[in-house]
Amino acid sequence: MDRKDRNILSILQEDATLSVNEIAERVSLSPTACWKRVQRLTQEGVIRKQVCLLDNRKLGVGVTVFVAIKTNHHDLEWLRKFAAGVRDMPEVVEFYRMSGDIDYLLKVVAPDIQGFDLVYKKLIQVVELFDVSSSFAMEELKYTTALPLDYA
Repeated sequence: MDRKDRNILSILQEDATLSVNEIAERVSLSPTACWKRVQRLTQEGVIRKQVCLLDNRKLGVGVTVFVAIKTNHHDLEWLRKFAAGVRDMPEVVEFYRMSGDIDYLLKVVAPDIQGFDLVYKKLIQVVELFDVSSSFAMEELKYTTALPLDYA
């Protein structure tokens, strides 16, 4: 991956609706050469997909909750059941298996505390959990989907 590829990726991370011609102009390539690079980056899996980022507040889910989960179960069948149950919850927008004191971390969006309580009640029905600790975000200080490109 060279500087032109990184520049193309940087532009796409900021605005994937730009035409190939606009991107090509910004990175000083012909449209065909730019298109070929975008296609290669897509085929290689560097570009996974293109999506629209929506405003959570305007969609009525302005409360963000981080849910730390501890379990006494560490078998594959429990994990499969838990992961499938969590994946079926549209309010859970991120889901991680962790190292350290917490086994799983979820990022949940909800309309309000009562809305989160409904998500919590669905969550505890999926599998047996040892400890569930929820922290409500007071203020979003940084949010980006753009990845650093200096390491590519």
